[in-house]
Amino acid sequence: MASNCKYIFVTGGVTSSLGKGIISASLAKLLQARGFSVTIQKLDPYINIDPGTLNPYEHGECYVTDDGAETDLDLGHYERFLNVPTSQANNVTTGRIYQRVIDRERRGDYLGKTVQVIPHITDEIQDSIQTLGRSGDYDFIITEIGGTVGDIESLPYIEAVRQLKLELEGQALVIHLTLIPYLEAAGELKTKPTQHSVKMLQSLGVQPDVIVARTSHELGSDIKLKIAKFCNVHKNAVIQSIDASTIYEVPLLMKEEQLDEVVLKKFGYNDIESPDLSAWISFLNKIKYPKSKVTIGLIGKYVELKDSYKSILEGLIHAGATNECKVKIELIHSENINKRTLKELLSHLDGILVAPGFGERGIEGKIETVKFARENNIPFFGICLGMQCAVVEFARNTLKLSAANSAEIDPKTPDPVIYLMESQKKVKNKGGTMRLGAYTCKLKKGSLAHKIYQKDEIQERHRHRFEFNNNYLADYEKNGMIASGINPESGLVEIVEIPKHPWFLGVQFHPEYKSTVENPHPLFVSFIEAAVTHHNS
Repeated sequence: MASNCKYIFVTGGVTSSLGKGIISASLAKLLQARGFSVTIQKLDPYINIDPGTLNPYEHGECYVTDDGAETDLDLGHYERFLNVPTSQANNVTTGRIYQRVIDRERRGDYLGKTVQVIPHITDEIQDSIQTLGRSGDYDFIITEIGGTVGDIESLPYIEAVRQLKLELEGQALVIHLTLIPYLEAAGELKTKPTQHSVKMLQSLGVQPDVIVARTSHELGSDIKLKIAKFCNVHKNAVIQSIDASTIYEVPLLMKEEQLDEVVLKKFGYNDIESPDLSAWISFLNKIKYPKSKVTIGLIGKYVELKDSYKSILEGLIHAGATNECKVKIELIHSENINKRTLKELLSHLDGILVAPGFGERGIEGKIETVKFARENNIPFFGICLGMQCAVVEFARNTLKLSAANSAEIDPKTPDPVIYLMESQKKVKNKGGTMRLGAYTCKLKKGSLAHKIYQKDEIQERHRHRFEFNNNYLADYEKNGMIASGINPESGLVEIVEIPKHPWFLGVQFHPEYKSTVENPHPLFVSFIEAAVTHHNS
């Protein structure tokens, strides 16, 4: 552990979904803007080994890192705010903690001792927390504790924080994010839920150093003083987090509330430089004051829950800012798309993005969408399954292979233009066994992809089991769909495009995972640029 590394723990109370990830990322951004090196990790209390096998309806998007970790979607916020890649060490679940302890017990590492939650599980949690700190690369490690204080499954994490705070005296502090509800009938903000939440935390041996109060109304000094007195913190350590129109406003709101200053002073820092947020403010102004507007249709089967496509939605926002364009996103359920509804649902769109996913539900709607975009010269962007749908559509309607399909959808198709990767054929366990993480892709010179990236080789993140069937590649290229990106080691087709179309691109990887505020992904930027052109025409 680096001796100068400081640890900040972020816990949540009263209710879930208050935005611990955004507060953590905002504080990290402010510290980074002052010249400190910062990273954030998420500790999740569920027993799954990783989020990769969780239902998107229940969990939201599964985020993937360069080193192939399937992680919680909050890591996407961390990367988008900080522009720094995360890794396996940035997300740990209870399942992984218990797995490590049980593996050690099976090896005999505990020499026959009784293995217990305390100290063995809590020690493993502490070790996971300090893994990033030992690298010596960071001034601050911010650790977000998933769940809500009082949850049974969170108790070992809170105990680990209690122990670490004692052990790392002067090098660790706790921020507690809580809710101050506004009762319409009474016309009042109520602090009682926050008081109870903090008392619950105190009963577990942890005293918060800072309270961040999520609210829909201005708190005022009287309420801040009341929270401070009842919760045993200084008044200046009660920070208001008022609802914002966009998550990207939160760092500026936290700066106004001096969250970073309070934290730094508690660690003994004085006379520190002001944060340089000029690039961030410029980005925000482009979002708030766009010069044009486009409407993008996002076609998927999880549209009821926006978090399922979190990185794609944010990638479109980043690209909109770069083009000084407001991106209106219509989430369209692929099950609602058929030959009768196509025109009504899609004809007004300036660009169409067919989203990733698994399984056959809604697949024919996606294929019909691709056909509509191709035939009507609407800019089209297919990601992972979206690319595979483009391949199937082209086979059916241009190559005249009417029964062509993905072997995932129809194992008996006579023309499996998408089929299971060779390396996946013997895989039986579903968890963590896909083709995961960053892989190299070589771009074809003169192609749209090469023009967009301005590089001969790129690295992008993957999460899939099925791939383009190269036995059909010659027929595709002869008829107008080319493979413009190929993995140089495996020959896997990574990018397909139609040169005669204004903008038609499908990618097997997930470019949305690498789009950040500072570095919007070039594919998204080019897609929105094409949508603007389509709109103006």
